[in-house]
Amino acid sequence: MWIEQLDASHALDYRALMLEAYDLHPQAFTSSVRERAAMPLSWWESRLTSQLDVVLGAFEEGKLAGIVGLAFEPREKARHKATLFGLYVSGKVRQRGLGQQLVQAALAEAQNHQGLRLIQLTVTAGNEAAFNLYQRCGFIQFGLEPMAVRVGEDYFDKIHMWREI
Repeated sequence: MWIEQLDASHALDYRALMLEAYDLHPQAFTSSVRERAAMPLSWWESRLTSQLDVVLGAFEEGKLAGIVGLAFEPREKARHKATLFGLYVSGKVRQRGLGQQLVQAALAEAQNHQGLRLIQLTVTAGNEAAFNLYQRCGFIQFGLEPMAVRVGEDYFDKIHMWREI
């Protein structure tokens, strides 16, 4: 298993893994499978080549098996913050510590960005596995956003967390 930064050549695999994530865990993501499936491949490529995002992928036996992203703030007064987003590990390789390795790789990547002081994220309330993972990686809860995501007729709260670099 190895982790590397994804680029445009990974767009098809990235798209497939994210659509799997949106489909299997709709409450965990703000985007829906329907809206993201409609996006052209060029949108996915641009996500992987943006100056403001870094997407890391974990590969198992040569296949993309997990992903995590960092979104950097373009505004001068907020450039000290980044947002960790889109953490997902395929069900086939869960329970092997891959999620923690991806978060640690994202934290290491964040340290390469001069002036960055903190990383923030949201996690769906009730997702104890993800919440506990983030806590083990040093993230602290600072708020709760009620009814942050609606899936069908159900609403899900989001826990806001942060960690200093």
